[in-house]
Amino acid sequence: MNLIANVLVALVAALHVLFLILEMVLWEKPIGLKIFRNSPEKAAITKVMAANQGLYNGFLVAGLVWGLFHGNPAFAFQIKVFFLLCVIVAGAYGAATVSVRILIVQALPAALALVALLLA
Repeated sequence: MNLIANVLVALVAALHVLFLILEMVLWEKPIGLKIFRNSPEKAAITKVMAANQGLYNGFLVAGLVWGLFHGNPAFAFQIKVFFLLCVIVAGAYGAATVSVRILIVQALPAALALVALLLA
């Protein structure tokens, strides 16, 4: 079960790498416009904000990877729980303020990883 939990944590980290790239690099590109349902004008106005969000996603990735590779299993568990909870809270806030899709794309995978981690 620990392997499954760590695979799910790694999946959440990988999703956030993707979010980082979308928000920091592809925000104004056709794929970014399509995914975020933005017009080129709105994307141009919000690109700095999006890059900031992308940076925060990078911090979430760093924390999750830190938890996956930390040598002390008890502390690694705490790190993973903390960062998964951060992802869940961010996803719930995004769902409440922006789009319910965020709950499914961001919070749900983190919640599944957290449940697997707690059961491991």
